[in-house]
Amino acid sequence: MRYAFRLAELLGHSPDRRKRPGTIKAIVEHTGLDRHQVAALLKNEAKYIPLEALSKLCDYLIDNGHARASELPGALFAVKPENFWETLARRRNIEIVVGVRQAEADPASAWVVASDSVLIGELLSGISTLGGNAKMQPAPTPDGEADADDDDKAQLGHPERLQQTLVWSPGHVSPADTQQRAKAVHETFVETQGDRALISIGSVKSNPVAEMIFADAFGCTPFASEDDLDDSSSRACPFFLRYRENDPKPDAASAGVQLSKNEKVDKPGIYYEKDDGQWVWAGGDKSKDAALVFYVYREPLGRLELVLSGFSGRATRLLAKTLASRSEEFWPPVYEEPGLQIGAYIVQYGVDEEDSDLLQTNFSAAPKVIKLSSEAIRRRMQRL
Repeated sequence: MRYAFRLAELLGHSPDRRKRPGTIKAIVEHTGLDRHQVAALLKNEAKYIPLEALSKLCDYLIDNGHARASELPGALFAVKPENFWETLARRRNIEIVVGVRQAEADPASAWVVASDSVLIGELLSGISTLGGNAKMQPAPTPDGEADADDDDKAQLGHPERLQQTLVWSPGHVSPADTQQRAKAVHETFVETQGDRALISIGSVKSNPVAEMIFADAFGCTPFASEDDLDDSSSRACPFFLRYRENDPKPDAASAGVQLSKNEKVDKPGIYYEKDDGQWVWAGGDKSKDAALVFYVYREPLGRLELVLSGFSGRATRLLAKTLASRSEEFWPPVYEEPGLQIGAYIVQYGVDEEDSDLLQTNFSAAPKVIKLSSEAIRRRMQRL
């Protein structure tokens, strides 16, 4: 069992230099601790912490109202997750965001597409059962206490709160209203303190919060097309969704109709960048489909953002099946630096023909999980 130090989470300390309200200075002045030591503790980089320093930090948290004495020092430590589902299940608060569509003639009959519903169901199942591998809680003894000596059973951390949030899918209200709602949802999540996760269901074609998560991770402007860049290596995201002709085409840093001004791609689908800068088509037609799994875990803040995105409704339903049977392939993250872990995976599906049974929820199509290039992500992190 591994532990993480939660000082940044308890203080609501952001790793973004533009949002740091003098946290390190305040702690140093109150505790007398070394500035470099405090910075390392906030980043969860310290290899050890003396008891005297731990006591001073506890005093600081109590005196400034960040924690109660009865909670410390335990509140400063959290168990580090060991797999994909545990990373989600250990979040105290989980918010699932899904795009909503409506018919102009009858706005009261707004709907969520069937494939998104299937994916949400599998997501909830995975969180509650650790993908079917959760151990049972200790059975109570005659005195009503749990049997702590049972080595074959272990307590499983469950979310204290599950919330579903609705946003407008592009093309169903004005672009301004679509973007405003997505920004408000994401900004509220980012500004909220505590251990939490935000899960965006669907691609940027159906859920604009996905674009907010990508833009925040890679430090670019959301809802701003990058199709006119001179070179595709300058794109903010190491993956790219090329719209179909009949798709809604919202402006996005992560999607568009061409890789760059000089690199036009005619084939719709999901593309990704390799180590050498070459872009590869992963799928998006009747014979080969594709989905994206992308997460950003800021461990010192206890903050996780996840995008589950199928290029088509079929790929979304296939992704639900893959999460149920192949979740181990989405862990560990493909890129890590102090205080930050990024998981980025393309799931490629070989299919014979377009599936026509809209009610089929338990079909599969030989998934191939492709880890995105850690080097491609590193290059973008260096730009921030």
